[in-house]
Amino acid sequence: MTASIEAVKGKGIPGAQDAAELFAHIRDLSFDGVGVSRESYGPTETACLEALVEWARRHGIAAETDPAANVVFSLPGQGSGAAVVCGSHVDSVPQGGNYDGLAGVIAGLLCLKRLKDEAVSLPHPVWVAAMRGEESAWFGKAYMGSSAILGKLRPEDLELRNKRSGRTLAEAMASVGADVDRIVAGRPMPWVEGVKAYVELHIEQGPLMVARKWPTAIVSGIRGNIRHNAVRCIGEAGHSGAVPRWLRKDAVFAVSDLLMRLDEHWRVLLERGNDLVVTAGVMGTDPAEHAVSRIPGRVDFSFEVRSESTVTLEEFYRVMRVECDAVARQRGVRFEFDRRIESAPATMDSKLVQALLDASAELGLPAERVPSGAGHDAALFANAGIPSAMIFIRNENGSHNPAEAMDLDDFMSGVELLYQALPRLG
Repeated sequence: MTASIEAVKGKGIPGAQDAAELFAHIRDLSFDGVGVSRESYGPTETACLEALVEWARRHGIAAETDPAANVVFSLPGQGSGAAVVCGSHVDSVPQGGNYDGLAGVIAGLLCLKRLKDEAVSLPHPVWVAAMRGEESAWFGKAYMGSSAILGKLRPEDLELRNKRSGRTLAEAMASVGADVDRIVAGRPMPWVEGVKAYVELHIEQGPLMVARKWPTAIVSGIRGNIRHNAVRCIGEAGHSGAVPRWLRKDAVFAVSDLLMRLDEHWRVLLERGNDLVVTAGVMGTDPAEHAVSRIPGRVDFSFEVRSESTVTLEEFYRVMRVECDAVARQRGVRFEFDRRIESAPATMDSKLVQALLDASAELGLPAERVPSGAGHDAALFANAGIPSAMIFIRNENGSHNPAEAMDLDDFMSGVELLYQALPRLG
């Protein structure tokens, strides 16, 4: 199977045309006028899966839907041994980019097609998992599809509501044919028992690889996170001209004070060598009552902290709650929190990482390791005890926006890397 990466340069190579057509077709199915919107457990996510299934069956690849409504692709006659699973998710954030998640599924399908076309027999089966519901943008929780696969969705998770439609996750999953009773019971999907390794190809969602001019890289670990989707600071509304500073209970100033304190803690921890990122990505006063001349009595915001270290996550979360108490006392406000949601950090399997680095070197690709700041389904598989690894593809303009710019040559280099590594991953 070994080949130089020079053999896969250029958009006229075998597989590149299939990739370009699949990406374009699925973009057309989910284009929202700005970017793509493939709602978790919604009609556009389903349309994407149906398009992938139709393409696969046309090329002699089998497709089976599991009880959580994910699709697993395989080649007939591969044998019954433990499988190496490739794949990723097919949903997107609202008005997102076309490659986030989808690239990993298409890469796996191209590898299956090439194995079939070249009549290559591996010592282990290869499956491709096209998973639903990885993005937290719709229900406030990430990794819903892979959590269901592994029997990790909790009953309270299924009560989460879609931020746009208002329907629960349980209702949304049932609408696409998922066995909600099995999921509530925490029973893993049957095919998981036959998995020996999981590898996910994904676009990088930051600027590092573009800056270093690496078309591909190998992921060393994935940051975990702790988040609250909704925190409310409650103060006291008043007339902007009539209440002096010492009598105010201004929710905006209180939240601003809190964030400045947290930013200082963040700076100190970074100086000490800790891995940490902190974000308050949602924030606002109530549009039904806010006014230029009104002291805001309420601010709603989100909180998220990410790190490769569980200890760092928990310590910063503790600091955040302590600072909330301090701000509340000093400014006469109070903070109310919704349910805490967390995802554990994950370390990629050292043997799989080395296999991918070796294959990269043989192909003339950068044999470089990078951490993943964003979360991925691979973290769930790794923390469930399934050896896992990831290939990153260079991607300009970041992710979770319509400007994602993955070059097809870079993608095909990643596909070649995945294909050449498959015999070593079992």
